[in-house]
Amino acid sequence: METTPKPHAWKVLLAFAIIYFVWGSTYLSIRIGVREVPPFLFAAMRFAVAGTALYAWTRARGTPAPTARQWGAACFLAVLIFVFDYGLLFWAERRVPSGIAAVMLATIPVFMALGEIIVLRTQRLTGRLGIALLLGIAGVAVLVGPAMNLGGAPVDRAGAIALIVAAVSWSTASSLSRKLPQPASKAMSSGLQMLAGGILLFLASAMLGELRGFHLHAVSRAAWLALAYLIVAGSIVAFTAYVWLIHHESPTKVGTYAYVNPVVAVVIGYFFGGEPLGPRTILGTLFVLVSVVVITTAGKQEPKTVLAIATQPSADAE
Repeated sequence: METTPKPHAWKVLLAFAIIYFVWGSTYLSIRIGVREVPPFLFAAMRFAVAGTALYAWTRARGTPAPTARQWGAACFLAVLIFVFDYGLLFWAERRVPSGIAAVMLATIPVFMALGEIIVLRTQRLTGRLGIALLLGIAGVAVLVGPAMNLGGAPVDRAGAIALIVAAVSWSTASSLSRKLPQPASKAMSSGLQMLAGGILLFLASAMLGELRGFHLHAVSRAAWLALAYLIVAGSIVAFTAYVWLIHHESPTKVGTYAYVNPVVAVVIGYFFGGEPLGPRTILGTLFVLVSVVVITTAGKQEPKTVLAIATQPSADAE
């Protein structure tokens, strides 16, 4: 039996550096872009181009074309992931600092855990998990709550609500994706969803009236560079590094980007974006990150009522 040769250490370190720092830096790039380009339109530009490139690349490598059912599933997931999650993230970054936006979206594991406990009933609430969930909620309260005397203005209420809806939408899509037909190739699946998402974001932008009065020639070089960075570095290079890593490292190690990205986003926003970094931001970030670390590293405790049917076939086996 052949074994996959172990990659050079420098390649592993480079791949981790890419997903840590490139994905963490994309939040500031979004904020730069949406200052001049309407948010849903800016998101549409990013994902339509990146999705087309990734889809064409996978097809050129001989990956089979998606079936009609896979296209339908991709469009459904694209509504949740790209229209609601990314669309609202881009919209919120007109109101919320990029670092705070990254921290708010880091609560996705919190909402996924709540969904599994309350709605799906596939996980049991333990003391450790309960404390982690409370810490995550407390972190959001610290960032948003105006009554807390922590210095600095609280996060814009509308922006915060949009980011919470975005996090819930992503967590819902993550749960549903296991039940929907998708291409076996992760690259094809992502390219398909990005392409569908880009098209749907263009439609959402048009329906919201973002195209009225918008002129491409009025966009500055800085915004175009931000878009190019999001497409090339954020969507293509970082995704390639991520896919390569999950084939050579454990999912637990690769998943650490979820803890590092918000910290990178906060630091980059402070040093390069002039964003505030006071006690409110530091404490809220700390609460959220501790919550995410505990939730993602805790062993899953299934309810006894679910164990009786755990051996039955399900859509997860597809």
